[in-house]
Amino acid sequence: MTWNNPSQDEIKEILESAKTIAVVGLSNNPDRTSFQIAKEMQSAGYKIIPVNPMIEEALGEKSYSSLEDIKEKVDIVNVFRRPEFLPEIAKEAAKIKAPVFWAQQGIVSQEAYDYLQNKEVTVIMDLCIKVLHSLIVK
Repeated sequence: MTWNNPSQDEIKEILESAKTIAVVGLSNNPDRTSFQIAKEMQSAGYKIIPVNPMIEEALGEKSYSSLEDIKEKVDIVNVFRRPEFLPEIAKEAAKIKAPVFWAQQGIVSQEAYDYLQNKEVTVIMDLCIKVLHSLIVK
């Protein structure tokens, strides 16, 4: 099945109900897009959980090596990794029972989409979470 994103109304509902976003590939470098977007989402009131084995912390939050190391409930897994890494990250997201898997703008994986469809996880790909948030959440 070819991937497709949920409707704008569904995405709005996701963003309005979510509280915690695990950001896979979050950099602690303020010049990186992942840092800038996560900082904006943090400023909008979301708890950001960095997932990057190469850093200790980002945005004042402890960084985890993998999604499976996180002990609290994650509402959205937001991914800043190249498409070839998405299938493995999708498997981790399913293991932690994250209801939403969001791949940033320019990132698509049909394999990850197909896997998560079978796990009843909402998949959003090739869209920037910050842009959508600023456009549809009031």
